[in-house]
Amino acid sequence: MSSVRSFEAGDIGTVADLFQRLLRKTDAPASADLKSYLGTLFLNNESLRTGLTSRVHVRDDGTVAAFLGVLPVEMEFEGRRLLAANCGSFVSDDRDPDPFAGARLLREVLSGPQDLSFSETANEISTEMWRGARASVLGPYSLEWLRILKPSAFALEAVAGRLPFARAARPLARLADAVLCRRREKPVWFHYRPLPGKADSFVAVPASDDAFIAAFLKFAQAFALRPRWEPPMLEAMLRHARRKAFHGERVQHLVKARSGAVVGAYLYYGNAGGVGRTVQLLAAPGQESVVIDCLIRNAYERGLVAIRGRTLPPLLPAMVGKKCAFVHGAATIVHTRDPALLEAMTAGKAFINGLVGEGWTRLIGDRFE
Repeated sequence: MSSVRSFEAGDIGTVADLFQRLLRKTDAPASADLKSYLGTLFLNNESLRTGLTSRVHVRDDGTVAAFLGVLPVEMEFEGRRLLAANCGSFVSDDRDPDPFAGARLLREVLSGPQDLSFSETANEISTEMWRGARASVLGPYSLEWLRILKPSAFALEAVAGRLPFARAARPLARLADAVLCRRREKPVWFHYRPLPGKADSFVAVPASDDAFIAAFLKFAQAFALRPRWEPPMLEAMLRHARRKAFHGERVQHLVKARSGAVVGAYLYYGNAGGVGRTVQLLAAPGQESVVIDCLIRNAYERGLVAIRGRTLPPLLPAMVGKKCAFVHGAATIVHTRDPALLEAMTAGKAFINGLVGEGWTRLIGDRFE
């Protein structure tokens, strides 16, 4: 009879192969690097201490059919210490004849000791499973914003994944963008040109991990429901986040006023000619517009063709007028039996997504040798 149990060291090889075939879309054997990383991420002292462990669904013959990775997150709300389950990595063998394996796996995880559970990477199938368990989709957290900087180069990059030879047309794209961007005196949605504004009174400077952590802890205080992390935890997460081979160079900046006061911070990845991916964007209340402008300008100056990121409700009003497009890629979805927590999350008062998610791990954006 099939069953659900905690993820164990002996499962790593099978789960790594599922990752390769179902998420990386390759039949190549899983590397020792990937196997080691899965163990580091999901079999650690924090999981044992909190009792929040990842789960596997096991077939009648004892083989693993599905995996749901769980990362414990300590949070706080109105002076209360909470335990959250970040349920990100989900793989289920598409050759398994049991159509309810994933649903049983999720129900087992949701029955754990945590105060709330969430995922920021739920696709359509996962979203329906969560909804079946009476979870709620957080619409304002489930959008991605996209700012096109160089339209011709962006269009070329969008098709280059399927048509690699298209990159040979990059010189023509640069010429077309130079013509399109000429003599524009106001922002338009299909390209970007730096214009004088309030952001000129601020500067974006490279940030050490210590400085970025200090900014994170400061600006997270604006949220009623937020992570309760000490610097060592964030230091470990940023070490994980150093490698994003598929996403490009890491850019970690503070945004400062002329007085030296820190008003925001951002962490994104991207190379010249590519699309940047923002992992975290932080701003002091009232300074969201300035920090967004500094991020977009930095991406443009580094030669990126577009920059994208996940929304946070306090940032949405500041993005009005920035000529950003909004699209839905994956849902942020939450499950809790506490009405006060659910109300805070649906009201946009929760700090989730970004580092309070799965985006800092190497599983998103990195290559395993």
